[in-house]
Amino acid sequence: MKSIALSLITLLAFSLPAVAGEKETQGHKHAKKVAGPGGGRIVTAVEPYLEFLVTKDRKIEITALGEDLKPAKLSGQIISVMAGDRSKPTKIEFKEEGGKLVSTNALPEGNDFPVSVSIKAGPEAKAVYEKFNLNLAICPGCKNAEYACICSHSH
Repeated sequence: MKSIALSLITLLAFSLPAVAGEKETQGHKHAKKVAGPGGGRIVTAVEPYLEFLVTKDRKIEITALGEDLKPAKLSGQIISVMAGDRSKPTKIEFKEEGGKLVSTNALPEGNDFPVSVSIKAGPEAKAVYEKFNLNLAICPGCKNAEYACICSHSH
């Protein structure tokens, strides 16, 4: 019985990547990387997905994305961002503007630092966290900022 369950789990594990739109490179399966419609990072830890985009004036725009990855209506998500030096992080505040959330303050100085995005579906919901390094350098391969890079090179 154990071997049947193990076989079924193995079969599912190898068939899921094909269904999820993953690609194979160098004998390994990797998720296909896609940038958001504005060129930002897609946050897939929540539904609807969100695009995290840093603007030229170092502010953050967060846009809800529909199944077609086109901008959709925000549905009451509560989002907070902490960025910069972990010993003294900058809390980023947001206001709704034109169907998306736009930060009221700019990111801290620097072009490469940790970011933590907290996303709650509503006031009583448990927070989901997306943590990544916000590298604002431009990737030579895909021309996106490194934090939203869709190339297969290591980051």
